Amino acid sequence: MALTRPVALTVGGSDSSGGAGVVADLKTFEALGVWGAVAVAAVTAQNSLGVGAIHLVPPAVVVAQIAAAGDLGASTAKTGMLGSAAGVRAAADGLRAAGIAAVVVDPVMRASHGADLLGDGGVETMVAELLALATVLTPNLPEAAALLGRPIRDREAMVEAAEALRGLGPEVVMVKGGHLAEERWSPDLLAGPDGAEWLDARRLPTRHTHGTGCVLSAAIAAHLARGVDAMEACRRAKAFVTAAIEAAVPLGAGVGSVDPGSGPR
Repeated sequence: MALTRPVALTVGGSDSSGGAGVVADLKTFEALGVWGAVAVAAVTAQNSLGVGAIHLVPPAVVVAQIAAAGDLGASTAKTGMLGSAAGVRAAADGLRAAGIAAVVVDPVMRASHGADLLGDGGVETMVAELLALATVLTPNLPEAAALLGRPIRDREAMVEAAEALRGLGPEVVMVKGGHLAEERWSPDLLAGPDGAEWLDARRLPTRHTHGTGCVLSAAIAAHLARGVDAMEACRRAKAFVTAAIEAAVPLGAGVGSVDPGSGPR
């Protein structure tokens, strides 16, 4: 009798360095026992020093890739770098048409080195068309601020932001607090229908953090595909990405990448 595995789809950009984007997503899916399917929305040339070039995939091809994943029985999807307002719209259209049961939205807007990965009108299109599909939304503080149009500078503002973002459609919001000026802790706020909780982890003394957001959101998607509820999927993903940061690979002359092959299963 043939073995079956849960299937998750990643819709996002490729990273030629292997540390982020759909490449990191596939590594995360594999580490968690989930078969990964891919819809590439953008191709990038990048390494540990930054992003050198970006090529956007035509929206119709993004939609076609999402539709093709239906043959595999994908139950869960995650989005990452979509590149443009048209790319966001294509992802939303494709996911709606595919009837994916659970969607994790990682609202990627900028690379860690500062390169623009979304483009003009992308934020507005994301709010209007993609967030309503989200089971889980995973913004960092600058992304949450851009989605809401207001600054988020402390824990109190994170609580307010999480509830405001839930009001835009997502069932669960995980606001990542790594940008807070806290020396000892890296706090994430997890907010769902039954309330909010803090997921605190000790801030690790490393600069090699390329791919953390991708690995976190991919781990959430993988756990959802395995039948874990959204809040618990986020808790497990937080532990997974912490282990991936601890095992980061310092390749290149700049910022190295986290290793999703080292996380707890």
